[in-house]
Amino acid sequence: MVTATVREWRDEEGWGVVDSPETPGGCWGHYSHIQTEGFRALSPGQLVDLQWEAPGFTQDGYSYRAVNITPRPA
Repeated sequence: MVTATVREWRDEEGWGVVDSPETPGGCWGHYSHIQTEGFRALSPGQLVDLQWEAPGFTQDGYSYRAVNITPRPA
């Protein structure tokens, strides 16, 4: 897990981009990867713990893909 910051999140589409030094260019994330109860969404600037993978292909133009996204307490 690494600490990351949400760059952008598209509630209506259920995905967004999370930035960390370990994922240059951004990491694609889907709402199903967010570890929380209820409606799963993130906000730009929010800190999260990120587990990611480099699947060898791009997902919407991103080389990294989230496996788990855990929002940090505010």
